[in-house]
Amino acid sequence: MKINALLLPALLAGPLHAAAQAGPPTLKFDFGPGRAAAGYQQVLPTAVYSAQTGYGFDFGTTVTGVDRGGRDALRGDFVTSRQPFYFSAAVPEGNYNVTVTLGDFKGASSNFVKAESRRLLLETTATRPGQLLTQTWTVNVKNRRIVGGGEVSLKPRELNKLDWDDRLTLEFDGAPSALVALEITPAPAATTVFLAGNSTVVDQDDEPWAAWGQMLPRFFGPGVAVANHAESGLSLSSFLGSHRLEKVLSIMKPGDYLFIEFGHNDQKEHGPNDGPFLAYTERLKLFVSEARKKGGIPVLVTSTSRRSFGAGGKMENSLGDFPAAVRQVAQQDNVPLIDLNALTTSLYEAIGDEETKKIFVHYPANSYPGQTQALADNTHFNPYGAYEVARCVVEGMKTAKLDLVKYLRPDVPPFSPAHPDALAQWRWPESPRSTVTKPDGN
Repeated sequence: MKINALLLPALLAGPLHAAAQAGPPTLKFDFGPGRAAAGYQQVLPTAVYSAQTGYGFDFGTTVTGVDRGGRDALRGDFVTSRQPFYFSAAVPEGNYNVTVTLGDFKGASSNFVKAESRRLLLETTATRPGQLLTQTWTVNVKNRRIVGGGEVSLKPRELNKLDWDDRLTLEFDGAPSALVALEITPAPAATTVFLAGNSTVVDQDDEPWAAWGQMLPRFFGPGVAVANHAESGLSLSSFLGSHRLEKVLSIMKPGDYLFIEFGHNDQKEHGPNDGPFLAYTERLKLFVSEARKKGGIPVLVTSTSRRSFGAGGKMENSLGDFPAAVRQVAQQDNVPLIDLNALTTSLYEAIGDEETKKIFVHYPANSYPGQTQALADNTHFNPYGAYEVARCVVEGMKTAKLDLVKYLRPDVPPFSPAHPDALAQWRWPESPRSTVTKPDGN
């Protein structure tokens, strides 16, 4: 029988969550071949996503079902794989509390979770035999439609991104992973952190590129959703021209945040060293004022440094007066500032000239299928580098005394860019949908 997950509450095999009566229902999935728990939709390993069912395993990835038996119908069975797999559920635009239960009553598991276009939610987390782990995040789902009419002008490369489709997709990795249950609950009251920026911020779709915006969700507990509206190649001007600010403002509510990081592509528009340009400064002020009109909290973020070392192992500024212009607007308009330019300068100098290649996209030819030429990109990060820069952003939030910091997960330790995390301790399972494609600009 085919059931539309959006339109028919019967999918839930039980009553709707009371808080969702006027909106989308809570979706509750019980994975595995055993008896389904009351109020949950059973998901067998053969459940393939389709628009008709509104849920299922996606993009050709497969799992195996295991039933451990016992009295606990929900936790006694699960699906597992040693390869990455995707599970999708059709939901409308909005914020959702996503709760996963992982583990195996009789075996060990190792779990790594991403959402949508490679947004990091859970780093590698092992469970012992008999140990089950439940984690909740607030995840943003967006579409290109603008409330009140119109839509975002997407680039061709965005048309197939999971960030812009009609469903919430989770990616599970592990050796093996063990997915027991999933609940997706509307969270309309959650605080949204909107990100406006370029390719150093965007949810990069393809390995080995990554950006700090897609690492940020890992650091927040439930109650805060990161809505990444950044895109490669954008400046303040083209972000406006493609109706992205209009889109953000159409769904922003009082108390939401707008993080604003531009400069790399604005520099290309204006030249490298002819001052803090009036147009750039005025556009920054426009972003700030428009967010405030909606009751939002703007936060200015200086551009990430490029990898540009000079004599004595010290970084050289390759961004002209743009970082100074952001600092100036922040001071003049009393806007919270995250000086990411200074933080990343400190990070790179701590790592050193040659070793910083390991946080950028520097790879010999044939490191990836179809990659016939060496990659030597001194602007864009690999996942390890993006993670370290995201940690800089989190520290910048603390320095700026943003109220957001109260939502940081308790397992987030203090971080200093002068003492970065060891690369040897980093693990990032690569996403199976990914292709090696150079980002469209910065």
